[in-house]
Amino acid sequence: MSRPSILLFCLPALFLALAGCERAMHDMYDQPRGKAHGSSSLFSDGAASRTPPPGTMVHARGAGAGSSSGRLGSEDAEIRARDAAAPAQPYPLGQGLLARGRQRYDIYCLPCHSPVGDGDGRVARRGFPSPPSYHSDRLRGVSDRYIYDVITQGYGVMASYADRVAPADRWAIVAYVRALQLSQHARLDRLPAAMAERARAELPHEREGRP
Repeated sequence: MSRPSILLFCLPALFLALAGCERAMHDMYDQPRGKAHGSSSLFSDGAASRTPPPGTMVHARGAGAGSSSGRLGSEDAEIRARDAAAPAQPYPLGQGLLARGRQRYDIYCLPCHSPVGDGDGRVARRGFPSPPSYHSDRLRGVSDRYIYDVITQGYGVMASYADRVAPADRWAIVAYVRALQLSQHARLDRLPAAMAERARAELPHEREGRP
């Protein structure tokens, strides 16, 4: 048999093989699956949906979870709603809250606002518009809720962080920002005695007792 005849004989077989491969690929794309609340012969009760094991705590986040009744858990949803509506700091100030605030601040805020909150972060040093200093008279005088709302909604070129920082963590960041402000504007007469003495030894005499 000549070579052209062999090719003509093999071409139909090749096309059939390729068609079989394509069908197998589509079978992988469209695999059989059970639908929610559908039936299935795989389980003894005939239902495709499985009941969660005892003790399972249901939790989810995001736009889809927020619109799905009960998936967030009623207690978590109530806390998030309370935090989102609080007019002032809803958590007692303490080391735990400040530590959490510092951790979240270092992740989300420090690159632009800098470690001390003066707006001289690494991102700003590379050409991005510098944010205002937390130590300005204006920002020292704003309410806690104002800082919370800026984190939630964004301000100027700063984007909203509502999808990345939970309401409780926003309040923790607010507490840490207040601590940063206090660190730069503390009064000597309000410091513990040992700390005040140490500060007096390091500050010029003409600044003693002043903010």
